Amino acid sequence: MRVPAGVAAVSCLCPLVVLLCVVSQSCYGTQVNLSPHTNPRNQTKLLDTDKDSHHWPKRSWIWNQFFVLEEHIGPEPQYIGKLHSNSDKGDGSVRYILSGEGAGSIFIIDETTGDIHAAKSLDRESKSHYVLHARAIDRWTNRSLEAESEFIIKVQDVNDNAPTFPTGPSSATVPEMSDIGTSVVQVMASDADDPTYGNSAKIVYSILEGQPYFSVDPKTGIIRTAMSDMDRETRDHYAVVIQAKDMAGSVGGLSGSTTVNITLTDVNDNPPKFPQKSYQLYVPELAPVGKAVGRIRANDEDEGQNAEMTYSITNADAAAIFTISTDADRREGIISLKQPLNYEKRKVHTLNIEGSNTHPDSRFSHLGPFKDSTSLRVIVGDVDEPPVFSMDYYILDVYENSPAGTQVGTVTAVDPDSTNSGIRYFIENEEERPLYFTIGVNSGIIRTTQGLDREETAWHNITVMAAEVDNPRMVSHVPVTIQVLDVNDNIPSISGGNTVTVCESTKNGQVIQTIRAADLDNFANGKFSFFVPPEHQVKTNFTVKDNRGKTSNRLNHLLNILLCSPASC
Repeated sequence: MRVPAGVAAVSCLCPLVVLLCVVSQSCYGTQVNLSPHTNPRNQTKLLDTDKDSHHWPKRSWIWNQFFVLEEHIGPEPQYIGKLHSNSDKGDGSVRYILSGEGAGSIFIIDETTGDIHAAKSLDRESKSHYVLHARAIDRWTNRSLEAESEFIIKVQDVNDNAPTFPTGPSSATVPEMSDIGTSVVQVMASDADDPTYGNSAKIVYSILEGQPYFSVDPKTGIIRTAMSDMDRETRDHYAVVIQAKDMAGSVGGLSGSTTVNITLTDVNDNPPKFPQKSYQLYVPELAPVGKAVGRIRANDEDEGQNAEMTYSITNADAAAIFTISTDADRREGIISLKQPLNYEKRKVHTLNIEGSNTHPDSRFSHLGPFKDSTSLRVIVGDVDEPPVFSMDYYILDVYENSPAGTQVGTVTAVDPDSTNSGIRYFIENEEERPLYFTIGVNSGIIRTTQGLDREETAWHNITVMAAEVDNPRMVSHVPVTIQVLDVNDNIPSISGGNTVTVCESTKNGQVIQTIRAADLDNFANGKFSFFVPPEHQVKTNFTVKDNRGKTSNRLNHLLNILLCSPASC
């Protein structure tokens, strides 16, 4: 605060005390002039008892705004200033009266001299000023010598408050690999001292811990990166201690500090990499198609989306048999079968696998391709499989009435495994029914056990089992159907009676009887013909026409073989 030259001497002696001055003097503060001919805005008001114009005071009193230093701890009350009226001749006839905020308790006035003292230590941060009123009266007559006037005692600040930050450490984040000067966060401290007076509340920020990685703007408190290559994968957390110091950072200023926990967030600056250039995986040949048979993973030091992967099989021959997909976390490759494996056909498969980032960042393309490759050698495990028949089913045949032991046919099975175990054959008979066939245990030759009658059973269905000699639990089954072939072993039989009655009036060529016959044999063996034996053809009056093996119905209508000459009735 600037002090006018007219009061420089007083200010030097006591910079916080401003004394009363006469009207003609130049003092800073509000000057009160009670001239009878003027009524300025700031003139002192008269009491009601002094409203008579004959009693206007010829002289007036003025004072400046008073100041009192806060936090005074001296042994004596702190002197503030002095009230004085031009009516005071120094004879003790003038009495000074003080009223208002703190009058009599905080502020005490000497009624004779007008000296004001502060009886208590004051705190500007609790109350920055006090509004009081002053009067000057005649001690003997109680007549007002000066009208009551309002003035202010302002508590002058001292640097008794250190800067403070919000409670507790704060947190902030900044992407790794950010450019130098990237803004991270702004810290702000507050100072309860008077910002309008001196430098008590002028704060300067500095960094106590966190160099050389971060810096702080001394005026704004903005924390910025100070290095361009901070790598989250090397270090991801920094505890930065910021100090706020008042008095513009000069010696003797008070300070406070806070900790800002800064975390580097991830960017995709690390390409994926397989830990090994080649892997080996064992898969049994009976592994089911569509099921996962193995997993593979490329390491990526990034996290979250930046570490997500896609996998592919780059060689076509392996891609025809295997497929690879990414798991739910998009980190691992899951290998599955597209086709069944066969140890006997191929014992080893080589897969060329490539892993690449799903979300590459073009800013870091100079670090190389964000993908890597490896090879996976799949070893097909031999599994003891049951025997395999040469056919999925067999159809055999044998003539009826063949003697027992007649060979019907042969079934063959082999062990698909490399052990090539011997095979034994059996006919399944779970219901323990009579068997018409037997099979050679070692040869697989099926033979009859008795003569077969086609007319009784034309087809026989059996199940043949093949079991490995070295592992009898390895069993396969195959259906075998045996057809019984026909031989001409049945004579035709004529149905109906042997007596035919003919009417006397029967005309020539009229059908008098239909003869039916049947043969149990099949196809050519079941064909037959009708004829009249030669010994019965003499002087017969009847003829027979053959219907080519079929039952005769209208003999005179069918043009078949005539077995006897025509005759008349």
